[in-house]
Amino acid sequence: LIALEENRNIPFSIRRCYFMYNTQPNISRGFHAHKTLRQVLICVRGKCKILLDNGTEKESVALDRPNKGLYIASNIWRVMYDFSEDAVLMVLADQLYDEGDYLRNYEDFLAWIGKKERAGETE
Repeated sequence: LIALEENRNIPFSIRRCYFMYNTQPNISRGFHAHKTLRQVLICVRGKCKILLDNGTEKESVALDRPNKGLYIASNIWRVMYDFSEDAVLMVLADQLYDEGDYLRNYEDFLAWIGKKERAGETE
């Protein structure tokens, strides 16, 4: 049994939930950041890896158990890759879909991060 409770083991109120599945092992997803949205990713079946990039440092995290979640704050570039054939990745988000919140170009992401750092804003 795995229980997920908003504002307890999920650090926000859940406004949206979606799943990625049938992703071929050689296909990567993501390639974006969010200006304000926060997420928790859980691979509820199979496994995959997540590359996280804050504009300075990069880290890869393996999600390979349904009792392991990955919190991704805003302003983090992410790439999901190395999906097993049976992978089902669940994403819990603190906001509804808003295309205006996405940073889909890596150079725009770096400029956004630099602007926030110059303004003294960090999460």
